[in-house]
Amino acid sequence: MGVIEQENLVFQSSNFGQRMLPEYQISLKSVEQLYKVADEDDKKVIAGMVSDCKYVIEWLSSGRRPGSKRGIERRAGYEREILVEPIRMQNFTGRFNAVPTEGISEVQRFQLEHILGLLSRRERECYMLANGEGFSHVTIAGMLNISAGSVSEYIQRAQKKISSVMDESTSPV
Repeated sequence: MGVIEQENLVFQSSNFGQRMLPEYQISLKSVEQLYKVADEDDKKVIAGMVSDCKYVIEWLSSGRRPGSKRGIERRAGYEREILVEPIRMQNFTGRFNAVPTEGISEVQRFQLEHILGLLSRRERECYMLANGEGFSHVTIAGMLNISAGSVSEYIQRAQKKISSVMDESTSPV
């Protein structure tokens, strides 16, 4: 009960919760009174209204969807991820890139894709967010729900892998 009360206080601090919760409680009382005097056909419809009002009141009181065992903030990382196609993502991040991509030839683009393909998913994410998008390590850590030290470690690993591939490609055979 204490957890719900805490969430109730947090959620009701918003104007929306403060305005809507009392209105739904009044509506619930009105609908329950109608249910008592209604005939059998109307009781089915009114019972749905009562159920809907209770559902919304519970949602407004707790700040989360009724029936959910775990809120979104307590889910695992893979349950919180929203998958986006890379092409669509470029539309959003294209304006903010720290490194312009206009001057890259097709061969250079292929080499870049090959090198980034050698990195693990997390190393690639951290490396691209830091070097490609210009985000700080702390910001990246917040975005990926990992520590800033982990972000630094992933970027260092990625840099070592990239440097080793670059050294191999520039060394004479």
